[in-house]
This record gives sequence, structure tokens and C-alpha cells, in this order.
Amino acid sequence: MPRFHCPAPLVTGELLTLPTGAARHAQVLRLQPGDSITLFNGDPALAGGAGEFIATITKMGRSEVLVRVGEHQAVEREAIRAVHLALSMPANERMDWLVEKAVEIGVASIQPLMSERSVLRLGAERAQKKVAHWQSIAISACEQCGGNRVPLVHEVAGFSAWIEGRTQTVNTAAGGAFLLTLRPGARGLREAAAALDVSHAVTFLSGPEGGLSSAEEDRALACGFTPVTLGPRVLRAETAALCALAALLV
Repeated sequence: MPRFHCPAPLVTGELLTLPTGAARHAQVLRLQPGDSITLFNGDPALAGGAGEFIATITKMGRSEVLVRVGEHQAVEREAIRAVHLALSMPANERMDWLVEKAVEIGVASIQPLMSERSVLRLGAERAQKKVAHWQSIAISACEQCGGNRVPLVHEVAGFSAWIEGRTQTVNTAAGGAFLLTLRPGARGLREAAAALDVSHAVTFLSGPEGGLSSAEEDRALACGFTPVTLGPRVLRAETAALCALAALLV
């Protein structure tokens, strides 16, 4: 059954106009009145935000699609552990691919960063457009994979400003913050994660091509991040982030 993200309160029995993107998708699929679809709004703070709804198409217009919201299904497919990914953005189309796959795996949120060695540099206007684009990719990935909570893609931040804001918020007692590094003495990620209660949220910090600088790593460690490794191989920036997510969420 086709799934559509509808960022509005969902209430059984109500007649609803699908947002433009969802309506266009329904038209591309050549759906007809009487066809059933699945709706989710992706935001637990909204009415009907938990789970998903079966809905029935009542009208297929050229620019408008109306549906009747039906039975609520209290189904969630989110991981028990919330993993928040903070990473220096890889270049070219790799960030698009990373966002899509991270959402499919089950990331809770994504924080794009610009660090000393970042190849991708974004001005304010371009950064806003990129974040909107990545948020759209996250929504599409949720529609495909069955996720009912759309991960938030945060505004692009400079590493220094972001780590400064983290100083008072990292829960060092729970060890819920990991830094991917090649430094000697770093613990294996699975070993470090095994020491945490599965309900503890985790922030995972990963660098760009070439990694974070020594100074940036020092700041992260001083902020309470635990140094971890994925093993002896040197992985691409986007590969490392996804491998870490898989290890933390399995």
C-alpha cells in the first residue's frame, strides 16, 4: 500500500486534502477514488503523530487529492536506541545518499557540520536550500522504509559553534557520545556501545574526508566524547557514518 507523509494533524473520519508533494505522488501512481493509502505525519507532537492511518482516496483532481482518514494503526518501527548523527558533510552527491541510507537504517536526527577539512562549504542561503533538500530526502526515505517519525535534519553549523553548544549538554556519565577517530587507544564501537543501556540516546560524531583535525578531536574529547574505532580499515566518510549507525542500532 502506498505511504504518504502528511505533516498535519490526522484524525479518523476527517476529510483531508493531501499536500502538494503527496498529491503529485498519488497522481504519478495513477491512484483512483476508492484506493487505500497509508498516511503518517512524522511528528509525535501533532495529533495522530504516533503510528499511521489507513485512508481512502475520495477525489482525484488535477491539482487536488482528497482522502478520508480511516483506521489508526499504533505501529512504530523506530529503534529502541536513538542515535543522533553529527558529521562533517561529504562532498558532491554523497551527502544526499548518506541522508537517505541513514534514515532507512533508523537515525534519529542528522547534524550537518563544516569542519577544518570539510570539502563542502556552504553560504547561508545555499545551506538553507541544502537542508530543505536533505529534509525532503529524509521524508521520502521514511515513506519507502516504513518509518513513522521523520528524522530532523538540523541547520548546517560550524564545528566550533556546535561543539561549544554541546559542552553543557553531553551526558558523560552515561557515555552517550562517541567520536570516530584513528587515535591509538580508541575502543571498538560495539564494545563501547555494549556498556550503555539500550535506552540511552547516543550522539555519534564523524569527520569529513581526512577526518577531523587534532584540535577538533581534542575539543570533542574535552566535551565528553568517547573515542571509538570501526576497525583497522580506513573508510570513506559516508561509509564510516553508516557502518557506525548499523553497529549502534542492530
